[in-house]
Amino acid sequence: MIKADKIEKTVPTSEGTLCILKGIELEIKAGETVAIVGSSGSGKSTLLGLLAGLDVPSSGTITLGGRVITSLNEDQRAKVRAELVGFVFQTFQLLPSLTALENVMLPAELSGVAGARQLAEKYLQRVGLGHRLKHYPRQLSGGEQQRVAIARAFVSQPKILFADEPTGNLDTVTGARVIDLLFELNREEGTTLVLVTHEQRLSERCQRCLTLSAGAIVADQHRPLPAEGE
Repeated sequence: MIKADKIEKTVPTSEGTLCILKGIELEIKAGETVAIVGSSGSGKSTLLGLLAGLDVPSSGTITLGGRVITSLNEDQRAKVRAELVGFVFQTFQLLPSLTALENVMLPAELSGVAGARQLAEKYLQRVGLGHRLKHYPRQLSGGEQQRVAIARAFVSQPKILFADEPTGNLDTVTGARVIDLLFELNREEGTTLVLVTHEQRLSERCQRCLTLSAGAIVADQHRPLPAEGE
């Protein structure tokens, strides 16, 4: 589903070239849940952005859903993202001028999904916000806004979901509820889940944990799937 081959990411600075990522090689299978962890500045969010096609590496190739996205221009990468990818961000990224329902409908409408309104209502019901359809982001709590963001991420029924610190702006109890919801929807939809987190409780829910340090993968831990009913 996702493959990175010899990925490097460098940026020029006043003091010379800064290497953010080096020698990244990984493969993520369809349906896997993968956490990317590491200290601040290790390159986690940069790697997530590259895998999602939001940025391009300085060298190396990335394949997303069978397509070599590093050979595509921005418009072409945007089309691949629209077809394959959903996003959940730490800062929610909801449009303040749209209601919860309209925020969730938007990506489905842009992707040409039939019955966008009905799907948006379905996913908002699924995340427990059926009574908040007409509320604007400013009228919602942080946890509610993140649940709207999760519904929005799933409404286009993406094959891959990328999440960048999805509980970073939430309190412990609300964050735990959001984590449960994210994994419930992941199981139900069969979506590949790749997330960046600094929270151990979140990374431990994943089948696999990649640890970054100084821009390189220093550990790739696989965990057994939980037994049926656990």
